[in-house]
Amino acid sequence: MVQSPGPAIELRRVSKWFGTVQVCHDVELGIGQGEFVTLLGSSGCGKTTTLNMIAGLEDSTSGDILMSGRRVNDLSPVERDVAMVFQNYALYPHMTVAQNIGFTLRMRGMPREEIRRRVEGAAASLELTHVLQRLPSQLSGGQQQRVAIGRALVREPRIFLFDEPFSNLDAALRLKMRAEVKQLHEKLGVTSVFVTHDQEEAMSISDRIAVMYRGRVEQFGTPEEIYARPASRYVATFIGSPQIDLMPGVVALGEGRAAVRLGTVRIDLPPDAERFRDGQKVEVGIRPEHVQLGSEGIAATVRLAQPVGPATHVVMDWDGGTLTATIPGFARLQPGSSVHARISPGDLLVFDQESGLRL
Repeated sequence: MVQSPGPAIELRRVSKWFGTVQVCHDVELGIGQGEFVTLLGSSGCGKTTTLNMIAGLEDSTSGDILMSGRRVNDLSPVERDVAMVFQNYALYPHMTVAQNIGFTLRMRGMPREEIRRRVEGAAASLELTHVLQRLPSQLSGGQQQRVAIGRALVREPRIFLFDEPFSNLDAALRLKMRAEVKQLHEKLGVTSVFVTHDQEEAMSISDRIAVMYRGRVEQFGTPEEIYARPASRYVATFIGSPQIDLMPGVVALGEGRAAVRLGTVRIDLPPDAERFRDGQKVEVGIRPEHVQLGSEGIAATVRLAQPVGPATHVVMDWDGGTLTATIPGFARLQPGSSVHARISPGDLLVFDQESGLRL
């Protein structure tokens, strides 16, 4: 990731209203030069509206948008020097791949030789050289999406914006396109903002992720930070597959060591438990990969075993609720069988029951 003084894109308390409905609430982001940042969240969280405000396709109701320190609220998308790739490829069916990629350059009156150079360069980067004379109807879905990216690439913008560009692709093509976009970004180093609702997609391609919820940025950090140290219950449940298990509990200080009571079971808390209060109502989160099955630990009953190739997800019922374990290989566990689960205190995530914030 390329670093430079000051952010390439900065949003300062940016809000957006559509009539009486507020869809973005005081959004604050600082995106560094050359960073690949993803706006992640469920449908209706405000991520696409935020992207459109960065692009200049939507005006912000309040707040400032800066690019390289310059306020751009009143500038058009062309003046902001951004290129956008949409979910819909929007290719001209009667034009060849080369003509589609070079269309915006022709509209700007760029010399023919410069257009040819840029189109051939973009095609080479995207492995489209061999299809430059084909029509869009003769291409696969992945090739069509690469043409759409190439059309943005030839403009040589300072910022790339992607609005769920892979949503129309099948699962295998999505994986391939993720890798290609990540490799392209590493090669070009252009500041990029990517919108998706797919947490796995966001985790795999981003330098940092802004998790959005109800029009607000719930957490902004690296994929590792978002996953291992979620700021809230929402972030913890949105990130991770299978989903994190959350269980209501009560903090119990004393008896030699701080612990949390989950049903009739007492589980030790991490060593820095002085931040908890005795009797505090919490929710305890544990990710499936942090649950080990063995001969000792919490007594549980298998509800379901789901082999997924290299691992098996085992869903268990116990006195504190439901617990999921991800164990290597194919586990031959039958529903109703008895097992024991062990949880390391250091792997617990503890959230305040009322606010939902991680403690």
